[in-house]
Amino acid sequence: MPSPAELADLYLAGAAQLRAAVAGMTREQLLARPVAGKWSTLEVVCHLADFDPILVERMKRIIALSADVPLLLAADENLFVKALQYHERDVEEELAVIDATRRQMARIIRGLQPEQLQLTGNHNKRGLQTLEKVIQMAIGHTGHHLPFIAEKRNALGA
Repeated sequence: MPSPAELADLYLAGAAQLRAAVAGMTREQLLARPVAGKWSTLEVVCHLADFDPILVERMKRIIALSADVPLLLAADENLFVKALQYHERDVEEELAVIDATRRQMARIIRGLQPEQLQLTGNHNKRGLQTLEKVIQMAIGHTGHHLPFIAEKRNALGA
């Protein structure tokens, strides 16, 4: 089992990896959809900026309300992308949200005792989830989307 410090480092690294993945892209490249049926790069970044706080809220609920096995609510990314004007948003603002969110939560994770990683919340669609699983999900979420950004960059010759 990874330590809280190791998890915090991995979690924090995702923000830098995302920043590096979009570095130097023009607004036109960020808005382009060079791969049919896929989100633009800006939509991917906005999705991550919207869902990082959701994942953090789940982590905080598990830590703060552990005696009650708190409810963790699902969110539908397709409804977010349709309703929240992703193409009107600014990539630097979105990256700043991710940076700040991850710095704050990494500090909290770092301060946990190893046994706290086994605290649980009850996800309304996935059932019981440990804090460690939610942290790992957040770590993996960025890693899951980075290849999609690379695919778009390659298709655009960026």
